[in-house]
Formats: sequence, C-alpha cells, structure tokens
Amino acid sequence: MSRISYENDIPVTADVEAESWAAALTPRLAQFAAVARHEHVTRAAQELGVPQSTLSRAMVRLEEDLGVALFARRGRTVALTPAGRTFLRSVERALAEVDRAAESVRADADPAAGRVSFGFLHTLGTETVPGLIRTFRVDHPRVRFQLVQNYGEAMIERMRAGGLDLCLTSPVPDAPDLVARRLDEQRLRLVVPDDHRLAGRRRVRLAEAASELFVTLEPGYGLRRITDALCAEAGFTPRIAFEGEEAETLRGLVAAGLGVALLPPPAVPRPGVAELTVTAPRAVREIGVAWLDGHPDTPPVAAFKKFLLSRRGQLLD
Repeated sequence: MSRISYENDIPVTADVEAESWAAALTPRLAQFAAVARHEHVTRAAQELGVPQSTLSRAMVRLEEDLGVALFARRGRTVALTPAGRTFLRSVERALAEVDRAAESVRADADPAAGRVSFGFLHTLGTETVPGLIRTFRVDHPRVRFQLVQNYGEAMIERMRAGGLDLCLTSPVPDAPDLVARRLDEQRLRLVVPDDHRLAGRRRVRLAEAASELFVTLEPGYGLRRITDALCAEAGFTPRIAFEGEEAETLRGLVAAGLGVALLPPPAVPRPGVAELTVTAPRAVREIGVAWLDGHPDTPPVAAFKKFLLSRRGQLLD
C-alpha cells in the first residue's frame, strides 16, 4: 500500500509495507521528540528550524504510519497520549544511542587522540610491534590502538569485514582489493634439538633435513606456506609431526625432540635448541603492511600508516 509523506514540504511516495519501520520512521523521530518535549508544535518547529506546517504534517504522517494517536491536540498545544509516552521512551533511547555512536566515530577520527585498529602476526608481538607503537607514540602520545594478533589470512578477512584498518603480515599479500607494501625481510632458521646430528653446525642446506620430521604451523598460516615452498625448492616434501598455531610452541617441541622447524629468530634465546643459518635455498620471509584499496583513512590511521612506511628496511631493527 502506497502513501504520500512530506519531508521539507516535498511529497515523497513510499511503500510502508516494503520498507522497515526504522527506515520509514527514523527521519521523524527527532521531530517527534522535540514536539513531545515542548508540547507545542510552533515552538518545536522554531527549535528544529522547519516550517510549523511541515512539522504538523510530519506528526500526522507518523501517527498514520503507526496507526496510533501519539498526541492529544488543543490547537498548537499538544499532550502525549499513553501510547505517545511509551513511544517517546524508546525514541529517546534510540536518539541517545545515535548520539553516542556519532561521538564515538568522531572521537576515533580525532587526529590527536583517535583510534587505530592494527593487526599483526604472533611472531611480531614480543618486540617488533611494541617497539613500533612506543616509537610512534613519542609524537602521537594520545592515539589509541585496538590490537589484534592473528595469522595473516584471518587478519585480512577481518580487515575486509571492517574490523581492522591495516595489518602487518607475511607473505606480503597480492589481492586486487588490497594495497600491500613490503617493509622488511626476516631470515628463517632451521631449529633443531641441541643433541641433534646437525646441532654442531652453524650453517646447513635445507636439503640436509629432508629425512627429518618437521613441526610446523597449521595450513593457512603464512609461515607454513613459506616452509612448504622452501622445502619444495630444496627438493622434498616435509613429513609433519605436529601442526600448531604459535611459533614459540613449535620451538619448545623442537627442544623436546619432536622434530625440526623453520622459524624466525626468537626474541630471547631458548635453551634446548640449536638455530642454524640456512644457506640454500635462501630462507627468508617478507614482512609487509596491507590495507583495503580505496578505504578512506582517518587522520590517526593515515599518520600510523605513514610511520610504518617510513620504517622500510628498519622494521626488525
């Protein structure tokens, strides 16, 4: 069923049954609250800066849409009916929530004290990311961070869903909806138990570990993809003894003799393992920053992005 409504004296045709109540009623909620507050159409119209006739028609249409009388009218003076008082309580809560939401997004975009939603890999969480944030906040002491620590694909999906502004990840992603910039590279080491046949060596070719059991991250993790690719380049498919979610857990399992692993350097040396430089193939992982292409940045996000890009080649220092 179609009806004619008026917004700023312009007739608009709409189908109430085809649209949600929120879409149909929202433009008039603040007007209703103002009339209810003043109990006078003319004074409410003056406050809102609209013609009194426009406001009167809007309230009539609101009642028609709801099928309920919200006001008892005495000229331009009005009083809420019981239904109007019930409706007003909900309207005031809804308008207050809109105000809070508006203030929240404005606060997040504040250049000096806004918020950055930032994701990073588990292996960068001990020293790299805390150091980056500490350095950035020397010049931006009030900027707030919402931090997410996860593997690369999970962070990218979260970013696509609007939950992250940008993330540090590896490998550097290549997707049409993303912008990604390489920031640094990190050497990977073959980690073996300290009583292993290779433990006395400083350097090793990865092919020398072809017969070993490997402990690795689960499929889907960037470091797992790199491990599989390096082993393939070395001429073998690794035999997997364990698949985990966190690099330091793998290092502990290597110390326990469960297998060997390709891992980035630890923040603190771990007893029970030897860490060997891999000479062939070249065992590195690239670390990059990624964000959604065409996604507008708030001032604090733009400032942090610029800071990260300025750290090219120094990210892991």
